[in-house]
Amino acid sequence: MKVKVIPVLEDNYMYLVIEEHTREAVAVDVAVPKRARPLPGALCTRAWRPNTGSHLDHLHLPNSHPFQLLEIVGREGVSLTTVLTTHHHWDHARGNTELARLLPGLVVLGADERICALTRRLVHGEELRFGAIHVRCLLTPGHTSGHMSYFLWEDECLDPPAVFSGDALSVAGCGSRLETTAQQMYHSLVETLGTLPPETVFCGHEHTLGNLEFAQKVEPCNNHVKAKLSWAKGLGSSPQTGELSQAAWSCQTRL
Repeated sequence: MKVKVIPVLEDNYMYLVIEEHTREAVAVDVAVPKRARPLPGALCTRAWRPNTGSHLDHLHLPNSHPFQLLEIVGREGVSLTTVLTTHHHWDHARGNTELARLLPGLVVLGADERICALTRRLVHGEELRFGAIHVRCLLTPGHTSGHMSYFLWEDECLDPPAVFSGDALSVAGCGSRLETTAQQMYHSLVETLGTLPPETVFCGHEHTLGNLEFAQKVEPCNNHVKAKLSWAKGLGSSPQTGELSQAAWSCQTRL
């Protein structure tokens, strides 16, 4: 399983998940199908997971050469068949309509009928399959009432599992509670997401430094927060995804 991390808009991330044997691809949270967020420089860095042969591609896009989701699909030589949308907000779903127009037959999935170009509504606990990739759909209300997170894994594969958490969970924080009760949000973070394997979280926004700086003010003696803040500052403006330690996961779910 290969994951392309694509920065868009002000601080959003969308993702392209590739099944490396069938060359089928799934996009997560298509905010814009064509133009990605311009970043200084023209680098493509690769974050290797320890003890595995898997990797994440972090795209750093120059101002004069904006990448397109479909261009990335073409360069990878994959077939984009499906969009997984975490929730209906425009910065996660606005690109669905145009992408569906450009790719007739594209399947757009999510748990909220307000999602643009939705073709089928998912339910909690439903499982999907894309080649060797399994997807478990996890309803995580809190930020919105119809927020769905997606837990992906491959059988008999060295790659760790991954969860695409949208605005339910970010690094050391979570999205604002807009439509549900605090108890529902707590259940989503602690009972649903907090019980998953801790290796990899792909969140919907880059709020890492702000979240950790706030956490340090709230708990100045928390060594987990101090260590994670030092890690985040060392990464600079790179996408804050990849392998997370148990301490980092605990920091996320408690805030």
